[in-house]
Amino acid sequence: MLLIPAIDLKDGECVRLRQGVMEGATVFSGDIVAMAERWVTQGARRLHMVDLNGAFEGKPVNGEAVYQVRAAYPDLPIQIGGGIRDLATIEAYLNAGVSYCIIGTQAVHNPAFVAEACKAFPGHIMVGLDAVDGMVAINGWADVTDHEVTELGRQFENDGVEAIIYTDIGRDGMMQGVNIEATQALAKALSIPIIASGGITNLDDITRLASIEADGVTGAITGRAIYEGSLDFKAGQTLSDKLSPLRK
Repeated sequence: MLLIPAIDLKDGECVRLRQGVMEGATVFSGDIVAMAERWVTQGARRLHMVDLNGAFEGKPVNGEAVYQVRAAYPDLPIQIGGGIRDLATIEAYLNAGVSYCIIGTQAVHNPAFVAEACKAFPGHIMVGLDAVDGMVAINGWADVTDHEVTELGRQFENDGVEAIIYTDIGRDGMMQGVNIEATQALAKALSIPIIASGGITNLDDITRLASIEADGVTGAITGRAIYEGSLDFKAGQTLSDKLSPLRK
């Protein structure tokens, strides 16, 4: 299972939010490339980047920071989300060397866009499904919809997305542990990879996630825990590699 460090961008800085609240952002660094270097040095094999301003404004705002990281680490896969609402934005990111574009709010507002994006850019589209109590939330988690996570997951699986990034809003940034049950249920319901997000706090969470890797949980995004020190990223990836059923 791939452990993926998150670099969330707000006003050109690396921050972390609690439950998606922009006003509660904790700033960890103003040097995005240096932050990327920190995780690469510790063994990161992919980066998860989110344009938080873009998620709220509906268009990329911190794209330049993403491009700078890409230029510094041309061989490092990057997945980017936040403000991706049209094909032109996806094309611009992919042309810059980003590996995957994550469609979130637009996937719910306009599901046909996901199918269109998958057709135009096969192999490069992921969908982010953020949920509370099994229901999808959109617009930077500001609005909870009446769509069930599994229902939309199946639809996007049929469209051809590479993976679903599943975030439990109630756990995100709260250092309360992973919602293993909900993550496993979604993974079992779909045949495409699930990337877990939200609540990863320590090595125990890595062990628990690794136990459901065989169900389709191929990656886990970690943010606040590695910034505040409750999880050592290098130790986490090493443990995940050791526990991976794919290595046995």
